[in-house]
Amino acid sequence: MTQTENFKILNKEIKPGRTKTINLKIAQLHTMTELKIPVIVSHSDKKGPVVLFSAGLHGDEFNGIEIVRQMIQYGMNQPKRGTIICIPLVNVFGFVNQSREFPDGRDLNRVFPGSIDGSLASQFAFNLMQYIIPLVDYVIDFHAGGRSRFNAPQVRIEDGNPELEMIASAFHAPFLLYSKNIEGSFRESCDRSGVKYLLYEGGKSLDINQGVVQEGINGTKRFLKHLDMLQDHYEADEAQKPMIYIENSTWIRADFSGLFRSNAPTESFVEEGQVIAWITDPYGWVEKPVLAPLSGYIINENQGAIVFQGDAIFHIS
Repeated sequence: MTQTENFKILNKEIKPGRTKTINLKIAQLHTMTELKIPVIVSHSDKKGPVVLFSAGLHGDEFNGIEIVRQMIQYGMNQPKRGTIICIPLVNVFGFVNQSREFPDGRDLNRVFPGSIDGSLASQFAFNLMQYIIPLVDYVIDFHAGGRSRFNAPQVRIEDGNPELEMIASAFHAPFLLYSKNIEGSFRESCDRSGVKYLLYEGGKSLDINQGVVQEGINGTKRFLKHLDMLQDHYEADEAQKPMIYIENSTWIRADFSGLFRSNAPTESFVEEGQVIAWITDPYGWVEKPVLAPLSGYIINENQGAIVFQGDAIFHIS
């Protein structure tokens, strides 16, 4: 069905069949310079869902930024039907400083739904929830692991939501991890607002990994095809392997401090009792094995050269 009405967002209107970049003002710097976030909106001339692709909620997580950037560069954000909103970089402050946090020291992903009278991060969360999310049916938010902690490409949803399971299955990342919403997170606020939210995790912060990026691009194509929003000239490749569902997982922590050498890369399957890493001293006197406490898939690997006692070194299903 042809859609003739304009799409209204942030006091702007986008005509059917058009793409427009709208700047969302979030703050004024101490230099009196206004800080604005580009919001790229592509509106089809056919009715359909509204999808938001967001990245850079943590300013040091570059993989998601690269995924959304490539979507825009290659025109994947121009839908066959409906509307696609892209915010490739949410936390400009953190990106400039290569930091996870806002300048006020707060984690943006812990202050949702925010407050108009709150901290800088809280005010921005409020604006996002007030002016963008009410227009949206689906959100895919792209994230990465912490520094040196490499996440296998995965999507995360809460258990017991058949519709989220359906779109997660359509995205078809290598792993589907069931995890509870975190209080104050963007995911929790979207869920409470009735917006269907999918969290994609892959790679580590301060890094761009082409495999993780490609998994995100492929999954996005499959997701858009599922909604009949992918233009016909794009191919959504079928996943080569079945998605692995993870209901329970645990972190393995270092019993000693020292140099760290992993034998178990992300996505590998390990057996209980298998040596998955070594922790050594710098002098050749001590070499301690790290044994897998159970059989399962490695979904996060610490890639740091040095670990301290108590550091998380693996996440295993």
